[in-house]
Amino acid sequence: MYGRLVRFAALAAVSSLAVASVPGPVLPPALPWSGSSERLVVDATDPWVTPAERAGFATTPREVEVRAWLDRLAAASPLISVERFGQSGEGRDLVLVRASKGGTVKPVVLVQAGIHAGEIDGKDAGLMLLRDIALRGKADLLDHVDLVFVPIYNVDGHERMSRWNFPHLRGPAEKGTEGNARDINLNRDYAKADAPETRAMIGLLRRLDPILYIDCHVSGGFDMGYDITFTYAGWGRYARHRATADWLETRFGPTVMAALERRGHIPAIYPSPIDVRQPDKGIRYSPEGPRYSTGYGDFIGVPTVLVENHMLKPYRQRVLGTYVLIEAALRLAAADAARIEQAKATDRASRPASLLTRWKPAAEPIGWVEDFKGVAFETYMSPASGRVEQRWLGRPARFRMPIIGQVPVETVTLLKAWWVPAAQSEVIDRLRLHGIGFEVVDQPRRLKVDRVTLRDPKLARPNEGRVPLEARFEHGLIEETMPAGTIRVPSDQPLGLLAAALLEPESQDSFLAWGFFPEMLGVPPGTEDFVRAASAEALLEADSRLREQFARKLAQEPDFARDPEARLSWLLDSVRGDALTYPVRREP
Repeated sequence: MYGRLVRFAALAAVSSLAVASVPGPVLPPALPWSGSSERLVVDATDPWVTPAERAGFATTPREVEVRAWLDRLAAASPLISVERFGQSGEGRDLVLVRASKGGTVKPVVLVQAGIHAGEIDGKDAGLMLLRDIALRGKADLLDHVDLVFVPIYNVDGHERMSRWNFPHLRGPAEKGTEGNARDINLNRDYAKADAPETRAMIGLLRRLDPILYIDCHVSGGFDMGYDITFTYAGWGRYARHRATADWLETRFGPTVMAALERRGHIPAIYPSPIDVRQPDKGIRYSPEGPRYSTGYGDFIGVPTVLVENHMLKPYRQRVLGTYVLIEAALRLAAADAARIEQAKATDRASRPASLLTRWKPAAEPIGWVEDFKGVAFETYMSPASGRVEQRWLGRPARFRMPIIGQVPVETVTLLKAWWVPAAQSEVIDRLRLHGIGFEVVDQPRRLKVDRVTLRDPKLARPNEGRVPLEARFEHGLIEETMPAGTIRVPSDQPLGLLAAALLEPESQDSFLAWGFFPEMLGVPPGTEDFVRAASAEALLEADSRLREQFARKLAQEPDFARDPEARLSWLLDSVRGDALTYPVRREP
């Protein structure tokens, strides 16, 4: 089965080291393309040529050159202003550009580039569009909306440019890194908000409350015919808030695709592969949590778009497509501003009764892409890897692609409120940052609450600057007195669903899951073994259920049975009280 075989698909992992030291071409052949968006590029001698245009899109400018170009544009046009909205981990300014005609307050379209600093198409597209708005006859885009543009969100990663970063992207020659200075992926940080860049962006979102939020990326993983793809939280189908998702699906998608097609581009909803080595498994549609820009936008009721340009399309083509997409988005947002505001208001007035926390792939496709624009590839035995690899051939291929959806596995019913101890300052800080409403009780309150106990807690592999926690959870009603100073977070609020995603222990993006309560797993104060052993023996003697559980664990886990410390700890943990109890209480 390892013979040479030509197959048709759009999905595959393509790794490349496109550097001078590597002999010969590594990336697959580029598909031919031409489009009328080429007319957006100005001549290299133009006084307002952008750095990328001047370089023929072979390179992208550094942060200092971007800032100098923007400051010069702001000095030349009253429509443009540049301001600082935060600071990176290494002390660099986080900069935004506002394009506005001033006067009455207008709705804002917020566009960010470089959250993954190697995926920088949006930066160079935005500079071109800002120039054309300020000086080249497109100021009408600002008649009914303002544009706020963040050219380099992950600025520390951006300045770590190297030919070795993002080698699967066809240009520019040097690119930044995915993570920030701490190697935190900022598009996994919206919920836990550990990075200063994330905290600044959340503050900006709260200040602007945009009617549209666009996050510019470049894809990875596979070859295909499409050049500009985009999607929304849960691919629209699995959005947590329906009104804004419906606007994205029925208005944004068709309008922007038509604009891109008129300019010669080949757009699609972003196809996320099930398995890059087996394309016939199809593409994935799935719910999202608030760790992502799109998921966060969904949870806070802001229409949010993830742009995923295709990695193997030339940089010039990708930048021009991004320009067309942003321009079309501005025109649509202006025309639909009232409709979008109504959708946002509808979502924020909704009070979902539950939160989907776990899901799995559906057994059958939920739909099909009947005429997927793929690319042919062949397989061969690699002498380097010792396994069968794929080689993309640069020939268009069409086929029928299944869409694999998800089915619920676990759903949590939302109660009236969550009670957070005053000592949990890190959690309270995040609630305040996100704008989630809460009250501080001024006197003790006794009430029935749901207490959550952790079973078999385990620390997962370190991820995104945290050590996540995995566990099973048991719920039980108790009567308890909440001390004065405790924080009560009601679910009946516009951000109630976001509060649930952060405070419900079963949520994959909860503070508990991200490891915000490490003290829970601390070793209790020690005592002598003769006391521990006698105490454990007394527990076994008094509790028949505990005896059964202990015997079962001994039989099923030989390593545990041979470990005296593990045996004693397990038995004594059963009566440790709050040590394995989630500190946040749930009010029914």
